[in-house]
Amino acid sequence: MNLHDTSNFKATALNEATLRSRAPSIFAAGPMSGVSGRYTFVPTVRIVDGLREQNWLPVEVEEQRIRNEARRGFQKHLLRFRRGEQMETLDEWNVELVLINSHDRGCAYQLHAGIYRRICANGLVMSSDSFEAIRFRHSKLETDEVVRASFRLLDFVPRVGELINRFRSYTLEARESLALAGHALVLRYGSLDKSPIAADTLLKARRPEDEGTDLWTTLNRCQENLIRGGVSDWHKDRRGKLRSVRALRGIDSKVDLNKGLWGLAERIANRESLPPVTAVSLVA
Repeated sequence: MNLHDTSNFKATALNEATLRSRAPSIFAAGPMSGVSGRYTFVPTVRIVDGLREQNWLPVEVEEQRIRNEARRGFQKHLLRFRRGEQMETLDEWNVELVLINSHDRGCAYQLHAGIYRRICANGLVMSSDSFEAIRFRHSKLETDEVVRASFRLLDFVPRVGELINRFRSYTLEARESLALAGHALVLRYGSLDKSPIAADTLLKARRPEDEGTDLWTTLNRCQENLIRGGVSDWHKDRRGKLRSVRALRGIDSKVDLNKGLWGLAERIANRESLPPVTAVSLVA
């Protein structure tokens, strides 16, 4: 594989050494022991190579933490790709391709639509209502099939811009902001009672550029605070420990939360009234 570092103002294309150090499972030489004979093994690195040939460059990678040592080197991993021509710009946001796979029978190949926001370095994932995730089972899988599917996302780029502009042009009333924050907390914690902070705390901005009442800015504040963690309303629990949002680590939980948040924003932009917060179920 020939993955050269490509540095610029916005991103660096990850080279092979970085990918190997952060997610060795990408380079698995075969599937985990015990998989079905119908399982077609296509190493993720082969997909990375194919995408790079089409100018999709890997810019972020993570690997699932494991408890069972038998899964080490085969566990779920996530890569975010950006178009080479986009890495040379200073746009406020860029569309990304999000690839998820594992070699332990844990999941099929998945392609999701993502958005990178430069101001806060947020990596959003769009809901299935906007862009239906593309999945490939590990059965008679062809590398070219996954690479060809990536170009569906390029056709979708104009639609992404339209959606973001709708979010930007929608000014939230105070009650709508609180409703969005409350639903966002339920997406992560299951109920407001289990949340370590109040809804208005989730709306706090980390930087002046994120202070605003439009739907796009508010969505990004909620997303960053829930996933990166660190926000607190300075209240203590029964043990006297300060309550705060912890950083979210799991690949599935981050993707599901991102999709749920985007779906909430779409409903608001469509002028749908969100149900009472207590009626929302935890993201599966």
